[in-house]
Amino acid sequence: MPLSRKQIAWRAAQDLGDGVYVNLGIGLPTLVADVMPEGREIVLQSENGVLGVGPAPGANEIDTDLVNAGKQPVTLLTGGSYVHHTDSFLMIRGGHLDLALLGAFEVAENGDLANWTTDDPSFPPGVGGAMDLAVGAKEIRVLVEHTTRDGSPRLRKRCEYPLTASKVVRRIYTDLAVIDVTKEGFVVREMVEDIDFDALQAKTEAKLHRAPDLKPLKAPAV
Repeated sequence: MPLSRKQIAWRAAQDLGDGVYVNLGIGLPTLVADVMPEGREIVLQSENGVLGVGPAPGANEIDTDLVNAGKQPVTLLTGGSYVHHTDSFLMIRGGHLDLALLGAFEVAENGDLANWTTDDPSFPPGVGGAMDLAVGAKEIRVLVEHTTRDGSPRLRKRCEYPLTASKVVRRIYTDLAVIDVTKEGFVVREMVEDIDFDALQAKTEAKLHRAPDLKPLKAPAV
């Protein structure tokens, strides 16, 4: 079975090192705050001006003045702070973020990222801080479901949608696989056990390369 959205977030969270500063993009990446690995100091940043984002609050803990960039209620960890929007973007543009975990409509095999607009007139574009994050963070990783709802591939030879930034994505976490973007293209590092490599390739437009140490992709029920 493919991973759930929260399991995708869990898998991405496992790769966050101790002491890193990480921006969580709107959408699927915000779930990472709820599944952080224990025993590591990881500071989560939200572009609207929150440093030290915690997990989603319980029903009786919601503070309507404390939200993330997607306008979802969040909590603030001990030592966390609110900052002015300008200061938040100084962190982003100044290269102070180790990672940005972003959602995407499409990712190309060379690392091109398209995540701010589509051709759907009923889905208005919203670039937000995506372009700033894509070039300001030291590394970009993408969390995304492997295909669209109609089964179209999101991992493409070339992005069909307008680019957010070119050649910036380094790793992709999907509901089917963990994939690195390399000079050779997409390299599959982990893959769910209920699908074989040919079936994964059939769901991917760009050519996939099998890592020599390809591992099963497993996640707990979260």
